[in-house]
Amino acid sequence: MSIKVRDYEVRLTRTKEERRQVRALRYSVFVEEEGASATEEQKNLREEYDSYDRFAEYLAVFHNGKIVGTYRVISREAAEKMGGFYTETEYDISKIKKSGMNIAEMSRACVAADYRDNALVMRLLWAGLGEYIVRNKISIVFGIASWVGTNPAVSAQAISYLYYNHLSPLRLRATVDTTKLSDGVNPKLTRMNILPAVFVDPALARREMTPLIKGYLRVNATFGRGVFIDKAFNSYEVFVMLETRKMDALYRKRFLGTDENFQGEDFELPSNFIKTLGKIITTPAVSAVRAVRSVFAFLLREDAADAELITEDKPAEEED
Repeated sequence: MSIKVRDYEVRLTRTKEERRQVRALRYSVFVEEEGASATEEQKNLREEYDSYDRFAEYLAVFHNGKIVGTYRVISREAAEKMGGFYTETEYDISKIKKSGMNIAEMSRACVAADYRDNALVMRLLWAGLGEYIVRNKISIVFGIASWVGTNPAVSAQAISYLYYNHLSPLRLRATVDTTKLSDGVNPKLTRMNILPAVFVDPALARREMTPLIKGYLRVNATFGRGVFIDKAFNSYEVFVMLETRKMDALYRKRFLGTDENFQGEDFELPSNFIKTLGKIITTPAVSAVRAVRSVFAFLLREDAADAELITEDKPAEEED
């Protein structure tokens, strides 16, 4: 599927050239702008990638044929081929993997510099991610959210706020793996409770959050325990997880439509709640298509009237 709004489109990449453009955008943002390290080969190619890209899918926003925003998505099946998820290079996610749920990892989110003031690009990325969740019946999506730099204290208010208010439930909580830190990084820097709870100001915390983290909080995402300092990527990061059945009620209502379309016995929500996105696991495909239309109708807001859902993708080209 793809979603089109005038001369913008969001969908999974289909060709080697489109995948190359994604890696080129990531190089521009992560290496040239934010100071991530790069190998000589990456510098020569002007592409940012790692071993996890081989089996990953790329969600991309196109504008007049140019890729201007992207997410990398790794399914459980792809992770098994690669020996694990990317986040496992930083966090212990064994509880999530053992949950038995259908899971997927999102990472490497970025938007081209010239398009960051264009809210439509980020909305399209979220709409595309929502479509992916619906179509693949994902119960949990997770990944990394980061700040530029290597000193978490710069974002002490935001990180401490997440710790005291939005930790993932213990049964699914990821924890930072200090054995994966680079040489010279003090494990004490991974603590999230940088400030005592009494010193945390929600307004100041919000100012320190990136737009992406604010977006995750709006859909009731939760966070793993610990900050990972990634010297090679010039970033400090938190683990973010979204159980699709626990999305914020307003988003659920818009994503899913009416209660009657989503029936099942494995969700115990108050009767006045709209059935959750996770219900799609037990619904026919036609309901999923209907749900996707509700996804972009809500996320695209004033642009929804111009949105078009294309349900038949062209066949993908053979990829590396």
